[in-house]
Amino acid sequence: MTSPGTLYGVGVGPGDPQLLTLKACDVIRTADILAYPVNASGASMARAIAADVIPEGRQEFAVLLPMKVERGPARDAYDNAAGIISGHLEAGRSVAYLCVGDPLFYASFMYLAARLGADRAIEIVPGITSLSACAARTHIPLGGRNEILSVVPATLDADALKTAISGADMAAIIKVGHHFDKVRTALREAGLADHAVVLENATGGDERVTPLEDVGENETPYFSTILVRRKDLS
Repeated sequence: MTSPGTLYGVGVGPGDPQLLTLKACDVIRTADILAYPVNASGASMARAIAADVIPEGRQEFAVLLPMKVERGPARDAYDNAAGIISGHLEAGRSVAYLCVGDPLFYASFMYLAARLGADRAIEIVPGITSLSACAARTHIPLGGRNEILSVVPATLDADALKTAISGADMAAIIKVGHHFDKVRTALREAGLADHAVVLENATGGDERVTPLEDVGENETPYFSTILVRRKDLS
């Protein structure tokens, strides 16, 4: 009787392939199946980061995840992907699901694990998060002593966004995308715009670091994180 395979949630880091961990490389090289999320055009940032360590001829499974506000299409996509992955695991094949950053930090893997975790062996390979990468690139500390670090999704409504930002010693605003103008307005109203730095494609080849107020009014830095530190460390 064939023993079920293991599902690996593999964090591939924020963008620079050199930030892949040794363990991530080992799992990517040895797993029977490589799975990863793709956008509507079929592109996968997670696969692109890991491309140099993916063995030739390895079986791959691209998971199309709809980028919509409604949760229904995404739930259907996760249900479908979980069913396919479950089939591979039942047949004794190991599956490595690649995630940008860390598998359990705002990553799609957690939704697959929620569907499969009760019945399948799952191992997590942590990855360097975008927050750690952004801090390293800007030398902005994420927190010290008794400081409060808030991770704030830009998808919040304007009032909730302003409240979350205003109450933190240090805020990392993620999922900025087309919410940039809303975020900038919230930061201005909180009196923190001059303390904010925008990082686009952190550690990637086209990385850009810009003070918030230097970003043009008609610009929309899509793949970006905004770091906001209320005061200097002393």
